[in-house]
Amino acid sequence: MITYVDATSKSRRSPGIIPLHGEEGFAGMRKAGQLTAEALDILTDYVEAGVPTATLDRIAYEFARDHGAVPATIFYKGYRHSLCTSLNHVVCHGIPDDRPLREGDIVNIDLTLVVDGWHGDSSRMYPVGEISRKAERLIEVTYAGLEAGIAAARPGNTTGDIGAAIQTIAEAERMSVVRDFVGHGLGRLFHDEPNILHFGTPGSGVPLKPGMIFTIEPMINLGRPHVKILSDGWTAVTRDRTLSAQCEHSIGITETGCEIFTLSPKGLFNPLAARSGQ
Repeated sequence: MITYVDATSKSRRSPGIIPLHGEEGFAGMRKAGQLTAEALDILTDYVEAGVPTATLDRIAYEFARDHGAVPATIFYKGYRHSLCTSLNHVVCHGIPDDRPLREGDIVNIDLTLVVDGWHGDSSRMYPVGEISRKAERLIEVTYAGLEAGIAAARPGNTTGDIGAAIQTIAEAERMSVVRDFVGHGLGRLFHDEPNILHFGTPGSGVPLKPGMIFTIEPMINLGRPHVKILSDGWTAVTRDRTLSAQCEHSIGITETGCEIFTLSPKGLFNPLAARSGQ
């Protein structure tokens, strides 16, 4: 059973209880989302061969500190970094380290900044120098899937419509949607109801209502959808070692559609479009 409640009356995650936010929540999410997007824009200049992901993590931390924000992942369930940096066959939750990026890598950088108690959550892909055509195509399809999911995020639709739109895009290109990780509600909580599956059946799932705030963050694999978690307890990789890509926006359902809180101020969210000047 699904119950919708005023977000101001909800202080913790409760299964099946979905908060609906008013203008205060949307204003808070705009501020947090824009700062997160600005940080991810700045990292674009530093993602190049020879740079360790630990350096990117330090830059993100210093940016947050200088802007009065806090990275939500620091000490979250024992995690110790500002970013997740997922390279090549890493699906998500890759841990920054001292290994340098290499020409031809693709890396997803995932950042959540907490601003005045609100969580701005976004991730995007970064190519390292010249990348292979198959890597380019994977990124293109992943971004197309996110766009299709966002287009389906409107009142009268359901979470299943979002998932079905993404799944259709990926599978039409003989790629697969990861099942093990989902989008999620957020706001003053880092993770809240509902879960947003990136696959599904149209009309299934939770009905979308104005005031809902959540992420859409599809993970698309070149090969099969199966993943495994490494011994560090965080890093998820493709079982068949094929490339994986992800991109993520935080959005809020409005009366007529949805608002994206994490748009790139410099138009850099889609790296391939930015490179070609689109």
